[in-house]
Amino acid sequence: MISRFIDNFIDKRKWSKEASRERLGIFSGIFGIICNALLCTIKFFVGTVTGSVSITADAVNNLSDAGTSLVTIAGTKLASKPVDEEHPFGHGRLEYISALIVSFFIFLMSFELAKSSVEKIIHPQDIKFNIWYIIVLAAAILIKLFMAYFNHILYRKTDNINLKAVMQDSLNDCIATGATIIALLISSLTSFKRADGIIGLVVAVVIFFAGLGIVKDILGRLLGQPPSEELVKGIEDIMMSEEQIVGVHDLIVHDYGPGRIIASAHAEVPSTVDIVEIHDVIDNVEKKISKELKIVICVHMDPIVVDDEEVDAYKALTKDILSELNNEYSFHDFKMVKGPTHTNLIFDLVVPYDKKKTSAEILRELRNKFKEKDENINLVVTVEHSYV
Repeated sequence: MISRFIDNFIDKRKWSKEASRERLGIFSGIFGIICNALLCTIKFFVGTVTGSVSITADAVNNLSDAGTSLVTIAGTKLASKPVDEEHPFGHGRLEYISALIVSFFIFLMSFELAKSSVEKIIHPQDIKFNIWYIIVLAAAILIKLFMAYFNHILYRKTDNINLKAVMQDSLNDCIATGATIIALLISSLTSFKRADGIIGLVVAVVIFFAGLGIVKDILGRLLGQPPSEELVKGIEDIMMSEEQIVGVHDLIVHDYGPGRIIASAHAEVPSTVDIVEIHDVIDNVEKKISKELKIVICVHMDPIVVDDEEVDAYKALTKDILSELNNEYSFHDFKMVKGPTHTNLIFDLVVPYDKKKTSAEILRELRNKFKEKDENINLVVTVEHSYV
């Protein structure tokens, strides 16, 4: 229902994809500020009355959550700035930086809660119990669950990593508040006064690891991570839809922030095709990918020999040997140069990221296999890893 409401909200205003992404990010920030300010006030009052360190820590966390919402707004606005002379690829990665700041607030919450919990374990105190406190905290969980769900919907629609971080922060609040209710119940039903501190410490650890997950996701985008299988398939399908393109390899995708993706790829084409004709085909492919996938791509032409029985036989031999060694191995840019004493097989070998074998060990193993089949074969092989 929320998803349909958001879609209708965007359609009625006829926003572009980029404009709706920015406005939804800002809307999430404003909504978060209002909700967190309300929750902070309620929890601070309940924590002061009950003397519960978990509740007051929760209140402070809600105040910091309002700060994360401000960071979300600022990050969304800055990331949407257009390209300029100093930043020809735009400012999209500022969104990732702002998400790192949000994750810092998650770690801060974990540290402060752990510190307060340890103090509570060392110096336990009585916690006053009232059913209305439970009701208020339960209502706070419901609000935070709604905020988490709301930001989850927005994240799916925008892929704004800030909203994913805010969603996780809201879920952390639900865990912390739920643990607080458990601590209140245990303290009221038993004489175990350290329950509040122990449960708070456990929650701090859970929140810390949740923060690590968010940071790992953000750093992956900043450092460079493989593109999605869907995107790779989309690029390859468009390229292979052209009859003159017989293979695709060395696809590299650079992510400069949402909506700012630049890619390059090698297209294998028959060596007998007219160069002007194939240049026109590749131009059309680049334009089609740009239009349908919103990606700037540069396609390099790799002429290869096709319909040659001898070359095809050596290709088949290479494929069989690689399958024997590792079915994850693949090759491209295959060429054969036949001489009076030996035959050079030239190709690029794509191997998985395997720490057990070095490139030299793989090549030695490969050469031995070929020598078993034909003593006159000489390999000229470049070992590489896939970028996708």
